[in-house]
Amino acid sequence: MEVMYHSSTFLLPSERDTLNNTSPSPSPFSLSYALIILNQRLPSFAPLLWDHAQLRVCADGGANRLFDEMPRLFPHQDISHVRSRYKPNVIKGDMDSIRKEVLDFYVEQGTKIIDESHDQDSTDLHKCVRHICNVMPNNDKSPLCVLVAGALGGRFDHEMGNINVLCRFSNTRIILLSEDCLIHLLPKNHSHKIFIQSSSEGPHCGLIPIGTPSGSSTTTGLKWNLENTEMRFGGLVSTSNIVEEEIVTVQSDSDLLWTISIKKKL
Repeated sequence: MEVMYHSSTFLLPSERDTLNNTSPSPSPFSLSYALIILNQRLPSFAPLLWDHAQLRVCADGGANRLFDEMPRLFPHQDISHVRSRYKPNVIKGDMDSIRKEVLDFYVEQGTKIIDESHDQDSTDLHKCVRHICNVMPNNDKSPLCVLVAGALGGRFDHEMGNINVLCRFSNTRIILLSEDCLIHLLPKNHSHKIFIQSSSEGPHCGLIPIGTPSGSSTTTGLKWNLENTEMRFGGLVSTSNIVEEEIVTVQSDSDLLWTISIKKKL
């Protein structure tokens, strides 16, 4: 089974965004990042995510968050300068949350506005991921990875909708982020090797079956490893686990969600 590699190098300064110094693999691990900002509080490390991204998209009311909250992360800089520096490439969604003054500001800054209010069958996150996949297709040399800021917290139905997007775009790397943790999908058609960035994440982690129960999941690198373990809701689910090694391996007969805590000092 082909190995899929994972690393949260987007939480590190961009010049260090490589696994060359930590991965035993002879070939470099390189990703092309896109950033989506949703309508929840921006994490304090949002500027790091922005610096890694080649494409930045606000999902409707996420533009309000960028406009209001990014200047607060630079309290000693001029507000208008920060807003002009951190302008999205695209604002996309059903456009029922963005404030008029925010929309007008970014239109003047040259941001592309895509109104999809006619589509009420998909979430704003789904719309944004679909757009990114169309303009930044995956390739073998630098696979696409979509970072989603503000994806966790707030209404539970919104969180579940965001997790559903992971399943609907299971062939695309999508990472849901909050101030406290991240979540991404580990597809069952790969085995997985996760390089832990101990300076910025951990030690608390979890593996949660999604879609179907897991008849057999096996891990290494955790305090409580799984050994051909069955996991299902109503039975065992590997929450509140602890990372103990620099590399965690996972293999399962079902899709799993991987979650790990993010450290506060980013």
